[in-house]
Amino acid sequence: MRVHIATDHAGLELSRYLVDSLTELGYEMVDHGPEAYDPQDDYPSFCINAALAVRKDRENGEDSLGVVLGGSGNGEQMAANKVPGIRAALAWNHETAALAREHNNAHIVAVGGRQHTNEEALEIIKVFLTEGFPGEERHVRRIGQMEEFEATGRIEGKHLETDD
Repeated sequence: MRVHIATDHAGLELSRYLVDSLTELGYEMVDHGPEAYDPQDDYPSFCINAALAVRKDRENGEDSLGVVLGGSGNGEQMAANKVPGIRAALAWNHETAALAREHNNAHIVAVGGRQHTNEEALEIIKVFLTEGFPGEERHVRRIGQMEEFEATGRIEGKHLETDD
């Protein structure tokens, strides 16, 4: 499986640890930056590039997921979610990582580099990367509604405040 990874300065040390550790576990790691520590860096482009690469891989039939890192993971998740067709989820333990895949078929996991040790973060990410999407109808339906809104600004049969 190919794993695209991106970070900001707060997650740089963790990112390097994850690239090495996940490569040893057999994952094909693609690092979208940054290359060097800069406390003034701007994470959106790094995370968006990782999300664009995951989307492109998946459109081409590749088995691909992503990891975005920052101090909390919040901004990085938000940036990745700006890419149409991508679902990024913030995970802070094994259960949230598993549910991101099981219930939301998330493509990218966001983790806070300042919230976990390197080893804890690795374990959370391993859960995300190994968990499948069983495709239960209720989850497929809900994902479909999100995709429909993203594409059209509406959800058929549902009232949205935008309908007024």
